[in-house]
Amino acid sequence: MQQEPDKKPVNGSLENNVQGMVEQAQQEVAQTREPWYRVFQRTRTLVTIYLMIFVLFLALATFVFYHPVLSVDVLITKEFQENQSPWLRGLMIMVSWLGSNMIIFALLILLTALVFWLVNLRLEAVLIAGLSIVSSALNVLIKLIVHRPRPTAGLVEIIQSATGHSFPSGHVMSYVAFFGLLFSLGFVLFKKNRWWHYALLIVSAFFVILVGPSRIYLGDHWASDVVGGYMFGGLLLGLALWLYLGLRRRGVLAPKAVHEKRQANSAHLRTAK
Repeated sequence: MQQEPDKKPVNGSLENNVQGMVEQAQQEVAQTREPWYRVFQRTRTLVTIYLMIFVLFLALATFVFYHPVLSVDVLITKEFQENQSPWLRGLMIMVSWLGSNMIIFALLILLTALVFWLVNLRLEAVLIAGLSIVSSALNVLIKLIVHRPRPTAGLVEIIQSATGHSFPSGHVMSYVAFFGLLFSLGFVLFKKNRWWHYALLIVSAFFVILVGPSRIYLGDHWASDVVGGYMFGGLLLGLALWLYLGLRRRGVLAPKAVHEKRQANSAHLRTAK
């Protein structure tokens, strides 16, 4: 009888291919990482900006608590809704769609965190998932405290209705927590010498910038709700980056080789002094 040649298991071959792709992605990311001192400088700058923006949030929240309907909010919404062209309406609905489908949005966040984990950006992966969870919980809490009603059909056109309270915008806060963090990490971590660097920055900025106008245009939120969402989202983002900076400096969740290299660099700097 003729002996059949050995056949490699399909699962083993698939596992090797996946492992090869993961290793290639890790090398790609490692080659484009910025030096630590530059990451520190960029992160500190972003933290300062985000915290400065938040200074106005408490004043705005207090004001809309006592004045739920502002004439300027009504005027801004009507100005936004003057253009009812199909392409603009479609764009506004598309931008808001992800935030209205929480299960899909949650899966996207988890998938993004998994990708970061696989390319040895483990602290960043935990930060992506953690910030989104904290942002959602605090948004619910603030809405319960401020208790501001949403726009009504008697004042503006309601293109896409939503339930719950209005201030601050949950869409804006969740987009700043996720896409804003991706933009920040892309800005501080990488050298901008790959096409995917620019794709990451452009896509993230696109959603962060347009989610606010989309909520006003659709009649789901007042302009002050959107501003409040950007402000408080900016605060959380700034605090998250400050925490990230401290944890990263201590080598928390860093791969062993990277942690040892940082310790060696720190020892060298102390010796040089």
